[in-house]
Amino acid sequence: MTQLWDLPAPEAGRAARPNAAGLDAADLKALVSALGEPAWRGGQLFDGLYRQRWTRWEQFSSLSKALRTRLEAEVDLAWPAIVQSQASEDGSTKHAFELADGRQVEGVHMPYEDRTTLCLSSQVGCAMGCTFCATGQMGIIRNLSAAEIVGQVVAMLNHHGHPEGRPVNLVFMGMGEPLHNLDHLMAAFAILTDPKGLAIPPRRITVSTSGLVSGIERLGSFAKRPRLALSLNATTDVHRSAIMPVNRVWNLEALAAALAAFPLQSGERITLEYVLLKGVTDSLEDGRRLAAFARRFPAKVNLIPFNPHEGSGFEPPEEARVGALCRLLSEAGLPVSVRRSRGQDVAGACGQLVREGQARKPKAGA
Repeated sequence: MTQLWDLPAPEAGRAARPNAAGLDAADLKALVSALGEPAWRGGQLFDGLYRQRWTRWEQFSSLSKALRTRLEAEVDLAWPAIVQSQASEDGSTKHAFELADGRQVEGVHMPYEDRTTLCLSSQVGCAMGCTFCATGQMGIIRNLSAAEIVGQVVAMLNHHGHPEGRPVNLVFMGMGEPLHNLDHLMAAFAILTDPKGLAIPPRRITVSTSGLVSGIERLGSFAKRPRLALSLNATTDVHRSAIMPVNRVWNLEALAAALAAFPLQSGERITLEYVLLKGVTDSLEDGRRLAAFARRFPAKVNLIPFNPHEGSGFEPPEEARVGALCRLLSEAGLPVSVRRSRGQDVAGACGQLVREGQARKPKAGA
């Protein structure tokens, strides 16, 4: 039976004019060459777009005024626009980005003492249908382009006045299944890690999958790639299949085999993200099964108490149970941490801000 994730997700419509935002160095050189300019000016565009994070043609002071005027007239410089921001008491800020077609996605800016972490979206909606996820209830609408992925980073760094030299971590744990949009994801990854641009080290970029084994296998074929995380969330096929439909195609055994075969660099571990749902996935027996699963390959575990949202039907676990599971995993010799969802006071669940914004929009003809 064909699943939604077996089919290519819809793509954004073609723009009437070329858009420089999100183009790589080769495409930028081709763009300026088509305008009759020397190809090396594409390098100036790349520097301005990604190292300087300029968002208007008038800022490109390295270009002649005549060329800037022509670019303004003939080439768009269109990044996703932040249209709503909600700051949390914990210091994080959740942003809604509006895309050129009016669709919206979410990103989160999370400052820490020694770094900044940005949570990014890879699709509008999601095909995976996980029952505890607000985005999963939207269905799949379309892929994000490389420009729309990179644009979330540029917009959040600029919005928050990110200082040069401060480390940045990127986690693809927002809206969408990143491995369902692997072509655009890896195009964005190349731009994000380019030392002449944003220069984010590959080891600081993590892609989280719900268990799309075909995507895991393909990701492992890239010589240069982000780190891998798995949203596991249950330790039996009965429970995982009930909350994550992908498990009905690739069960826990198939998933463990794919992760064991995934090519890891020296010292690299696969992150297992485990959302704790009260009375569903948070028993001590779940903890023992989780430990057994994690010992089949180099892994570390993030326990994530569920962040409630309207209509989910799930509750967060008791604090005592979180502590007991953390001790159990630690005693089993696994690196383990408890990751609290940031922004719980400001529609923190993935997809929640966009869904609430859509609900507030007037209906057509109203």
